[in-house]
This record gives sequence, C-alpha cells and structure tokens, in this order.
Amino acid sequence: MKKLLFLALLVTLASCKNEDSSSKDYKDASLSIEERVEALLPKLSLEEKVAQMRIFHANIGVKHDENGKLKLSKRVVEKLKLGIAGIKNPGEHIDAVSAAKLNNELQKYIIENNRWGIPALFVTESYNGVDAEGCTKFGRPMTSAASFNPELVQRQWDVVGREARLRGMHMCHSPEADLVRDPRFGRMSEAFGEDTYLTTQMVKNAVIGVQGNYEGLGNGTHIGAVSKHFAGYGQVLGGSNFAAIEISERTLIDEIYPPFEAAVKEAKTLGIMASHGDLNGIASHGNPELLTGVLRDQWGFEGYVVSDSNDIARLHYFMNVAETPEDAARMGLEAGIDIDLYAEDSYAYLPEMVKENPELEKLIDRSVRRVLRTKFILGLFDNPYIDIESVKVGNRSAASLELAKESDLESVILLKNENNALPLNPKKSAKIALLGPLVKEDTQAMFESVVGSNIKFVAEKGFHLTDEKKGVPNLLERDPAAIAKLVNIARQSDVVVLFLGGDEFTSKEAFFNNALGDRATIDPVGPQDELVEKVKALGKPVIVVLKHRRTLSINTIAEQADAILDTWDLSEFGDESTARIIFGEVSPSGKSPVTIPRSIGQIPFHYSMKEINYKKEYLFIGEGPLYPFGHGLSYANFEYSDIKISNSEITPETELEVSVTVTNNSDVKAKEVIQMYIKDEIGSVTRPDKELKGFQKITFEAGESKTVTFKITPKMLEFTGITMEKVLEPGDYTVMLGTSSKNYLETTFKLKK
Repeated sequence: MKKLLFLALLVTLASCKNEDSSSKDYKDASLSIEERVEALLPKLSLEEKVAQMRIFHANIGVKHDENGKLKLSKRVVEKLKLGIAGIKNPGEHIDAVSAAKLNNELQKYIIENNRWGIPALFVTESYNGVDAEGCTKFGRPMTSAASFNPELVQRQWDVVGREARLRGMHMCHSPEADLVRDPRFGRMSEAFGEDTYLTTQMVKNAVIGVQGNYEGLGNGTHIGAVSKHFAGYGQVLGGSNFAAIEISERTLIDEIYPPFEAAVKEAKTLGIMASHGDLNGIASHGNPELLTGVLRDQWGFEGYVVSDSNDIARLHYFMNVAETPEDAARMGLEAGIDIDLYAEDSYAYLPEMVKENPELEKLIDRSVRRVLRTKFILGLFDNPYIDIESVKVGNRSAASLELAKESDLESVILLKNENNALPLNPKKSAKIALLGPLVKEDTQAMFESVVGSNIKFVAEKGFHLTDEKKGVPNLLERDPAAIAKLVNIARQSDVVVLFLGGDEFTSKEAFFNNALGDRATIDPVGPQDELVEKVKALGKPVIVVLKHRRTLSINTIAEQADAILDTWDLSEFGDESTARIIFGEVSPSGKSPVTIPRSIGQIPFHYSMKEINYKKEYLFIGEGPLYPFGHGLSYANFEYSDIKISNSEITPETELEVSVTVTNNSDVKAKEVIQMYIKDEIGSVTRPDKELKGFQKITFEAGESKTVTFKITPKMLEFTGITMEKVLEPGDYTVMLGTSSKNYLETTFKLKK
C-alpha cells in the first residue's frame, strides 16, 4: 500500500511539474532559457520536434526573384510547414545588404508559417572570412596560424562573427580544430597546423572571437561556432578524404582532443560537428563514447552536435555499420547527433520509427532541447531580424580591411634569405619582373601601389597549373612557348619575383561525389621547377613568393631561389602585403605552423614525433626536413643568450620560470616569436622528441634587448601513462627557448614528487 501511495505521489509531482512548465509562456523573455525551452518543448508534435533536428541547404530553393524578393521552391515551402532547425548558406552569393534583406524575409516566413513561431538557424562557414559574397576576405586558418598571434586571430574571427550576423547568419560550421600532419590531404589549409598547443590557442581564440566572447550571441552582434571535425578527421589514412582514421588512444587524448576540449571548456563553443570518418573502426557518427562519453560526460558540453553532410545516412550505405537507413538514424541519435545535415534518408524516418519504438522520443526530446536552447541563447525568439542600416555601416568597415592587411603582414614566413637578398631597396631604380602561374590580374597594380615610379614592373602569368575544372581538375601539357616567354621577360629585368606553389584547384576538398582534391605527391605541379632553374641560370636575383594550400616539397625552389616568402593563402590584399615586405616596409615575422618535408616519403614527419622516430634518416634525400616547424627568418638579426631557470626542481604543487635574453642586433624594427619547448627525457611510455608549450610574439626596436620569461606548470608535464590515466612522472626534463623547433638554447630541471 505504501509503495502504491509513493508511486501515486511521483506521478502527481511529475504532473505538477509538466503543468508548471506548460503554464509558462516560452515567449516570456523574463524566464530563464531552460524554463523557456521546457515551456515550448511539450507543445511540439513529434513531427515538429524532428523538424528541429534537420538542416537543409538553401540551394534546393531559397533565392530572390528579379525584384529582390524572397522566392521559395515548392520543396522548401513543404519543409518549412513544420519549422526547421536551420538552413545552410541562404544568400551566400549576394552582397551583405541584399542577403540581410533576403534573410529577414526568409526568417519572417519561417516564423509565420510554423505553429509556434520557432525561428531558424542560418548557417555559414569561414575559411577566408565569412564564406559569402561581399565580406572581408582574410587569409585562411593555416595562414593566420603562421602569425603565432592568438590575439590577432581572435580579432579576425570577431570580424567574421560580426559580418556574418549582419547578413543574417547565426551559426558557423567553423573553426576546424583538427590537427593536419599529412600534406596529401586537400583540406590542409582549413586547419591551424600540425601542433596541439598552437592549434589549441588558435581554435580557442577563433571561437571566442566569432562568438563575441559569448556575450555577442545574445546581443545579436555575433554568431555561434561549430568546432569541427570531432575527432581525428585531419588524420585520414593516406591523406585521402573519407578514408579510415587510425589513431592510438594515447595520441587521441594527449594530442587530438585538447583543441576540442579548449573550444568546449574555455571558449564555450555553441556547437560541435562530428567527423566524416571512423575512429579505430568505430564510425564517429555512431560513436556514443566519443560524442556523449568524452564530449558531454567528461567535458560538460551543453550545445548541439551536428552531423557532417549526409553522414548519418552514410552509416548505412557507405560505412556499412548499419543494416538499414533506420538503423543508421537510430545509431546517430543514440550516439548523440542532434542535427542531421542535409540527408533525406535518415532523421526523416524518426516519426515512423517512434511508432515502433516509443522510447526513441526521449532521445529526440534530448536533441530538440539542445537546438531550442541554442536559438534562445542567440536571442532569435526575441530579436530575429537584422537592422539593414547597420549592415551598410558595419560590413567591410575600414577597420576590418586594415585588419586583413595587418594579419597578412604578421603571417608571411621568410623561409630563406641568401646574402640578404631581401628586402629590396624601394628607392633604387630597377625593372622587376613579376612572373609565374600564381600571378593575379591585380598583382602588378598592388606592387605599384607600394613603391614609387622609379621602379618599373612587368607582370606575366605565363601558364596555368591545371584546366581549373571544379570537380576533377587535370594537369595541362607543358607549354614551351609560355616558359620561353617568361624567361625572356626575366632576362630583360633586374630582379625576378616568381609566384609559385599551388591554388584552389591543386588543393581542395574532395567531396563525396564527383570530386578529387587530395594528392599522392606534394611536388609543385607543372613546369614550375623548370621555370625556377631557367630563370636562375640567367644570373639575376630570384625571389620566390610561395602561394599554396598544402605543404609542398619545394626542393628545387629551396636550392635555386635567393629568397623565399611563404605566404600560404593571404587575404584579398595579399600581393600588396607581400610587396610591403619585399620592399622592407615591414619585416616578416611569420613562423611555419608545419614541418616542411623534402619528400612525401618522409611522412609522418611532424616535429613532435616520438624521439625514436628520428633514429634513422632516408637514403639519398638529405637530412631532416627542408624547414622545421616554427622556422621563420627576419630582416633583423635576433640573438638568444643567457637562458635561466628559477629553480632546478619542480613539484606537483609548484611552478618554475624560465627566461632568455633576446637582442635585436640590427637597425631594423621587427617582431620575433620566442618559442618554448619541453622534452621529457625518460617516461613510462615512449615520449615526443619535444613539445611546444608556449610562445610569445614580441616587438623589438632596433638594437633593443629584452628578457623574455615563460612559466612552467605541472600541467604542462602531464601525459597519458601506461595505465591510460593522466600521470605526472618524476624525472629529468629539458626546456628549450628559441626561434624554431631546431634553433634554441636549453636548460634542465627535475620533477620531484
């Protein structure tokens, strides 16, 4: 009898709680976000709930007519009757003001045509700024990583967040928190490099920036980040998109997870996107240990997880780990995927599946709560529209354009400068040839804008690298006449600047269907090496501007060029910024965020490999990499001296300070990135050769000397031990302070417990 009374009491309490939630008005802005979510969720039908778990792309029928008015296809109209979680890229191909007007109309239509007036999330991406027409174009993430300036990256992404929100966007399927260590991978430049610490700092600051330090979300000034691709996506075997991913559990914990963990815990990323691939045989989109165990139970993530394009359905027809499309939908739901991106053959089946298995609705409710919570955080129920006048003022502001230039100048890497070939004297009369396949239509104009009329420029592209087909580009036949023309122009010039490397056709995303973007080799394509050799044979100074989206094995360029400026993929002002560096207006201060190998045969070849990996070199190719991680020269001459450590011992409760004196022995003002690496000399498991644990970018006046100090904490010394638990092991450590992962001063200390 007592048991029956107790059960009756529980039912009554639950009923009261439900009545209490349903009696509240989800439109009441004075309620907490959790209260508003709980007030709205019970009102939704099952079909309406599932609609809040799906995103479709605007290219299926969201556009404007000849008068600029919203025009929806029948397919889109049908989808929006129940509401929708979100729409990808509405208005991406029109200017910001037009996009804001379109998205206001679209949002109004969505709100007025679903029963509860639930707004939609409009979603973009960011690789060179907002991935849409008419926004400030920054350098790619790998480019900005070369700046070694997290504060600068935060300011870049602050602009991305503002410009995206101004055109009516709310979420961004960026930044990438993947490590990229295989240059065969076509998406290499979308990430921040090979190193865990550098990537963590960059990703954290990108998320903070794009979200307006979180406060900008509700204020309507910024958008939510969706950090991706969780986890290990950058490590696909062979650098081939959609291939398997095999990473040891220890490497996952110590190297792959930290950028994502920082995005969640420190930057409060609103979203996470799962990885296309599997992880040691378990498909990431069906991996509850990853998406719920690690992400939510260990790290406390409260946002939503979105699939990558069609990847829940692919559990069935590509991964072959689900017997049916319905099984795939169930696996994704149980694993913790809240939103299905694009698919028509996955979460669309959930309403019928609930009829067979009513327990699934609890998981659906779990996901819908997360999506609704995001919409309330972004203030979309209270302020769903964009003020058009603010778009005219805020988009592509003068400050944003100047920031793009500033970012370029801090990101260019001087790989080589034989006999101080650079900088060139802007006051000395000269004829300078700007030649090669990476010359653009406005390259000459940008160079001319930097110097006076005493320097004459001639520009010639000469040849293309490919036929520039978007899906599967093809290499072109060698054109002897084009090469001869370039060499002849070089012969008549005083200095030759060669624009070489790769472009958006030689390194790109290999989409699931009808596209290739990865490479089996990383040598420069086409006759670029031949061009360098023939121009060098003329006896003229040869400066190479290296533009690219993947690391290249530039052996011939490294041997033949007098100077090499590695620019990766700069902003819309890239050639102007490059000219400013070539003519000495600014000293280069970028550092390589990746190791530059001599050959693809050296891969894997990131600097922080286990020490035992360095035991043997290869026959016939030379020792080590062409250029190490962290390398980057300056027009200044920086001298490192007098390394000191505050104590020879550290304990789990104490910290150390290590310092070095850095002197600018030149008459040039310049910035230098001082890097701190730590090496665990003896460990219970094989340890990395060294690991980056800190860096500082500092400006030095001509002749100035500064003492640069770093803190060493016990946390920096932790790693996953032999029992797969985090450990802090006593013993000997070496700390290195220097200008790259190969050029440094060092001292030692002991950890005592």
